[in-house]
Amino acid sequence: MSKSLPARLPVAVKLGVPLAVALLAAACSSATSSTGGGSGSGASTSASSPANGKTVITTKSGSMGTYLTDGSGRAVYLWVKDSMNKSECSGACAGAWPPVTASGGVTASGGANASDLGTITRSDGSKQVTYDGHPLYYYVGDTSSGQTSGQGNDGFGAKWWLVAPSGAAITSTSTSSSGSGYGGGY
Repeated sequence: MSKSLPARLPVAVKLGVPLAVALLAAACSSATSSTGGGSGSGASTSASSPANGKTVITTKSGSMGTYLTDGSGRAVYLWVKDSMNKSECSGACAGAWPPVTASGGVTASGGANASDLGTITRSDGSKQVTYDGHPLYYYVGDTSSGQTSGQGNDGFGAKWWLVAPSGAAITSTSTSSSGSGYGGGY
């Protein structure tokens, strides 16, 4: 006799799926929209903003080199499926990979280049931060500053990578905190 699907799943998957569902539920229940925006855009999270209302994009050095973070040190990612200045991540994707948004201006700090920063308007009217034309995202699996567990993840049909100060994707996954494939390619 063959084993049922749940019996064949690795322990990490058995534990990870309920955790992922809980994280998504928490993210969705706490998301608010100041624009009363459209459907299908998913949750978004504002980057750390200083008193002047500007979103800060800075850099941090870790096992994969120097990469972009928000002002609080939270890693930001690019998605290979996106095109120049256009996000393809909405709905469940944006629940797992919340866009880095800005309610005011965007400023660079550390090794980030101010000339590479910009914003695009999402379908819900929110402003998503871009870097060298790449829309930027957080990963819900990164729960504190310095975590990069989304690195190399292939959720939602394409790879997610940390962003170098040059704007290039950092494609190294040489750390034990690399992605788990969360997202299932939906």
